[in-house]
Amino acid sequence: MAALTNANLTNAKRIVVKIGSALLVDRKTGKLRSGWLHSLANDVAWLKSQGKDVILVSSGSIALGREVLQLPRSVLPLEQSQAAAAVGQIRLARAYEEALAPHTITTAQVLVTLEDSADRRRYLNSRATLETLISLGAVPIVNENDTIATDEIRYGDNDRLAAQVAVTVGADVLVLLSDVDGFYSANPVLTPRR
Repeated sequence: MAALTNANLTNAKRIVVKIGSALLVDRKTGKLRSGWLHSLANDVAWLKSQGKDVILVSSGSIALGREVLQLPRSVLPLEQSQAAAAVGQIRLARAYEEALAPHTITTAQVLVTLEDSADRRRYLNSRATLETLISLGAVPIVNENDTIATDEIRYGDNDRLAAQVAVTVGADVLVLLSDVDGFYSANPVLTPRR
């Protein structure tokens, strides 16, 4: 994550970092890429040592839960995705806690739905919770609550969720970490390159 140490972050006080599933979970094995996560934890600790507030928006719960439940790697029905998220979310939260604890960084899990940003009262409540966690020195780990979200009300993409979180907390910088190596006009997994 060397890009996070460049001059663009020098003046940023509050940083939201979105982490894609493919960076956290090995596609072939379905296992957590703990080495990568510990490297991220080092970067988060460095940012916090520089006086920065850090909020992580993390994918990975469905990918981790899918392996534990021995579900196929194909597209899952909604109920199986929700079940995988329920199993994977606890593993994901524990992994972040274990990776950041050696740096004496407290983690907090914040699960949201699209309704939390659409409803004013819920938006203000989630903002207050995030602000309180940040003021107490914790690193919020935000994810969509995939266990209850349905197709009609999902953010559907943690890039969009990260953008909403960045607006909610008044972030100076939003960093999207992904395994995508450029701009694609279609899903590169489904559409071969020309």
